[in-house]
Amino acid sequence: MTTKKYDLRSAIEELKAMPGQYLESNKEIDPEAQLAGVYRYVGAGGTVQRPTKEGPAMMFNNVKGFPNSRVLIGVLASRRRVGALMHQDWHNLGHVLNEAVKTPIQPVTVGKEDAPAQEVVHLATDADFDIRTLLAAPTNTPDDAGPYITMGVVRGSSPDGSQHDVTIHRMVLEDKDTIGMYIMPGGRHIGAFLKEYEAKNEPMPITISIGLDPIVPIATTFEPPTTPLGYDELSIAGSLRQHAVELVDGVAVHEKGIARAEWIIEAEIMPNTSMQEDINTNTGFAMPEFPGYNGQANSAVHVVKIKAVTHRKDNPIVQTTIGPSEEHVSMAGIPTEASILNLVDNAIPGVVTNVYNPPAGGGKLMTIMQIHKGSNNDDGIQRQAALLAFSAFKELKTVILVDEDVDIFDWNDVMWTINTRFQADMDIQVLTGLRNHPLDPSERPEYDPKSIRTRGMSSKLVLDGTYPHDMKDQFQRAPFMDVKNWEDWTKE
Repeated sequence: MTTKKYDLRSAIEELKAMPGQYLESNKEIDPEAQLAGVYRYVGAGGTVQRPTKEGPAMMFNNVKGFPNSRVLIGVLASRRRVGALMHQDWHNLGHVLNEAVKTPIQPVTVGKEDAPAQEVVHLATDADFDIRTLLAAPTNTPDDAGPYITMGVVRGSSPDGSQHDVTIHRMVLEDKDTIGMYIMPGGRHIGAFLKEYEAKNEPMPITISIGLDPIVPIATTFEPPTTPLGYDELSIAGSLRQHAVELVDGVAVHEKGIARAEWIIEAEIMPNTSMQEDINTNTGFAMPEFPGYNGQANSAVHVVKIKAVTHRKDNPIVQTTIGPSEEHVSMAGIPTEASILNLVDNAIPGVVTNVYNPPAGGGKLMTIMQIHKGSNNDDGIQRQAALLAFSAFKELKTVILVDEDVDIFDWNDVMWTINTRFQADMDIQVLTGLRNHPLDPSERPEYDPKSIRTRGMSSKLVLDGTYPHDMKDQFQRAPFMDVKNWEDWTKE
C-alpha cells in the first residue's frame, strides 16, 4: 500500500500539471444557473444542450454570496482526464475497476486531528445556521427546484452497524436545515437500510461528504450484482489508490464521514416522512438529469434534517456537476463497464475484450461491446453476451456489438460497422416488457401502450454489428503499410 494521501486538492495539483485540463476564474459568478451556464460552453459535454464540448475542469474562485468558498466543476468530465487521475490507460478503465472490485482495501477510521474536513464546525442549533448561505450549491437551470448537491457521497449504515453503503443522490436545499433527497426505488442499498429504520420509526443517521478525491465518486456508483448489499464501495477506491479511504466519526450523528473531504454534512433521514421536491419554486422540475431532459420534481422526496456541517478552513471547495454532462458518464458509465465485464468474464470468458458506455446513453442506457470470435462455433455467443449485459445492469437499454478491429471509442468506426456488417432484418433483436430507468421520458404507457404497463418499463435493443466468423475473409479492412517510424515525417 502507498503512504500518499489522496484528496481533491492533490488531484487539482495533478490537473494543473496537465496542459489544457484545468481552468480558474476570479470573475464573479452567480451560482444560480449562471455557473452551469458558463461551464456548458467550457467543458460539460455529454447530453447537455448544444453547443457544448469536452473541456477542462473549472474552478470558480469568486462565487456571488459565498466569499469564503469556491466551486469546482467538471473534474471527471473527460474519460482521458479520469484515466490520468487514476494513473491508468483511459481505454481500459472498465478492466481496471473490475480488478479493483476483486481486491478491495477497506476504509479506516482516523482521529479528528487527522481529518481536515472537521477543521471548522457549524451546528444546526447555532442561532445563525442556514445551509443555504453556508454551502455554495449551484442550480443548473432557472427552472431547478433549488440549489442542488450533485456530488455529495452519502454514507449510511444498517441499524445494527454491521453493513455500510455509499451512494450519490440528487439533494436539494429546501430550508435552513432541511434537504430533500431523491432515492431511486429499489436501486440503492441506502434505501434498504432506510426501510429498516422506518420499520422501527427511527431517523437514519447519514453523512454527506463533498469535495473528494475524484476516484471516490466513481467507486461509489457501483451497483448490484457487482457490489451486493453490505459491500462498502469505498473499498474499491482504496484498491484503486492502494491506500485506504480515511473516515472520521461525526460530531453530531452516529455515522462516519470522509476525513479528507472539503465538507461533511451530518444529518438524519426522517422516517416515514416526505415532502414536495420543488416546494420553494413550484416549477414542476427538479434538475437536469443524465438523459438530457429536465427531471420532473418528485412529489415525495425524503426529508433530511441537518445536525451539523463541518469543512476545511482554507476556502473550502464545493464540488458539483451538471446532470447530463460527460462527468455523469464517467461516474455511471465506467463502473457499469466494469460490472458488465465482471459478469460476462465469469460466464463466457474471453468473448468480450472491452466495453464502453458512451455519452449518448448518459453512461447508463447504452453499451458498446467488443467481441472476440475464435471459430465458427462462436457465432451467436455475442448475443448471449448482450443478454448478460442486460442482466448485469437493469438500466441498460441498448447494446451494440462490434468486432475486435473496431474502435469502440470512435463513433464513426462503430457506425461504420453498423453500415457494412449489419442487416436490419437479421441483426436487430428487440426485448420487450423489461425494467429500465424511470428518467427515460419515452418509458411511459402513453408512449407505447402495447409494451409499457407502468413508468420505467422499456423495450431493449441489440444491434449486432459482428460479421459471421465463416465469412471473416470478406470483412477484412483495406490493408495499409505498417510504418513504425511514421512520426519522422511529421517533424521539421
